[in-house]
Amino acid sequence: MSGAEDAVAQGQERTAPDAVPTRIAQVVMLHHAGDREEARNRYLGLWAEIGEQGYPLHRCTLAHYLADTQDDPADELAWDLRALSAAEELTAGCPADHEGALAARSLYPSLHLNLAADYDRLGRPEAARLHLWRARRAAESLGDDRYAAGVRAEIGRLERSLGEGGSSPDGPWGPPRQRP
Repeated sequence: MSGAEDAVAQGQERTAPDAVPTRIAQVVMLHHAGDREEARNRYLGLWAEIGEQGYPLHRCTLAHYLADTQDDPADELAWDLRALSAAEELTAGCPADHEGALAARSLYPSLHLNLAADYDRLGRPEAARLHLWRARRAAESLGDDRYAAGVRAEIGRLERSLGEGGSSPDGPWGPPRQRP
């Protein structure tokens, strides 16, 4: 490879990670338009490109969305667990004010909410309640935007579904009630 070709290749390697969020967003639009199977195939193609060792925020985001395209609740759980693991890897390895760590932290309420719903569908109510509690705790740090309102509304729906109903002694955002 010539010096110029090597410089271009290195430049592409440096800019390629920046293209990943845009590519994920394009597939999100496809999924929201109703083509779940094609979205799943494209997400899997992106996953194959970035791999298990890719940038944790990219893995977290991609796995988070990929979970929503799964037909089998166990597969959805596996992808949601990958998303949480990547978020934890990023927040543990970066300063608190790092852009990627901040983005991952903002996803925690949704990540735990999805895990709670997964465990509920799989008939594991205690695991569902644990992640619901974690979703509630993480949601306390969210602002008052549409994302936060949507997450809190979904937490409320799942609370009612699990019989939590916000009736814990600490209110709707306190720890879950203990079951006998």
